[in-house]
Amino acid sequence: MDMFTYKNLTKKIAMLFVLSILFISNSNAQADSLYSQILKGNKAYTESEFENAVYIYEQVLKSGYTSGELYYNLGNAYYRKGDYTSAILNYERALLLSPNDEDILTNLDFSRNHLQDRIEEIPDFFLVGWFKTFSNLFSAKMWATISIVSFILFLAFAGLFLFSRTIAIRKLTFIFSIIILFNSAISFVGGYIQNRKQTKHIEAIVFSPSVIVKSAPSDSGTDLFIIHEGLKVRIRDVDNGWKEIQLSDGKIGWLSEDTIVEI
Repeated sequence: MDMFTYKNLTKKIAMLFVLSILFISNSNAQADSLYSQILKGNKAYTESEFENAVYIYEQVLKSGYTSGELYYNLGNAYYRKGDYTSAILNYERALLLSPNDEDILTNLDFSRNHLQDRIEEIPDFFLVGWFKTFSNLFSAKMWATISIVSFILFLAFAGLFLFSRTIAIRKLTFIFSIIILFNSAISFVGGYIQNRKQTKHIEAIVFSPSVIVKSAPSDSGTDLFIIHEGLKVRIRDVDNGWKEIQLSDGKIGWLSEDTIVEI
C-alpha cells in the first residue's frame, strides 16, 4: 500500500469515527430532549394543566417516540379534560405496547363508562379466547426476545445431542430441544399476533358523535344501525374511502373512513 492510499484510508476511518461520535452524541441529545419533554408533560399534568400536558405528549409522539407509558399518560390527560373518546384511543394504543397492564385496563373501563353505546360482546370459542389471553401476556418485542433466546437454546441443546456420546445426555438434550423449540414456535406466533395488531391497524375508535352504518360502501346504501363516538370496532375491509366494520356483538356494516381513527 503506497503512502497516498494509506493517508486516504486513514482519513476515511477518522471521518467514520467522527461521524459515529456525532451520531451517538446526537442520539443521546435527542433522547435527553424527549425525556425532558415527557417530564414537562408530567409536571403539567400534576399541576392540572391538562391541555398543556396533552400538547406536550402529542409532540413527543410526533417525534417518533412511542411507549405504553406515554400513551397511558396521554390517555389520562385526555380523560381529565373530559375527552373520553381520545382517552379510549390512547389507552387502547397503550395496551398494544403493554398488554394486560392493570392500570391501563382499569382506566379504559372508567372511560367506557361514559359511552352511550353498551354492546354485549359475543364470547369467543374457548380455544380462541385462551389464545388471545395467552398472546396478550407480553408485548411483540418481548415475545420476539423469548422466541430468539429459545431458538438459540434449542441450537445449543441440539448441538449437545449431536456430539454427545452418552446415551443419557442424548436423551435428555433431545427432550429439552423439543420443548424449547416448541416454546420458540409458540412465542413466535404470540409475537406475530401482537405485531399484527400494531402494524395492520385492524381495530379503530369511532370519533364522530353518531354514525349511520350502511349496508354497502356508499351513501346510497341501506341504513343498518347507528353507533356513537368512543366505540371500538374491528376493520374487515376497505373500499374507496369506506371501511367495513364489525362490532363486538357480530353486527357488520360500512362507514366512512373519516368517522373513525385507527388504534
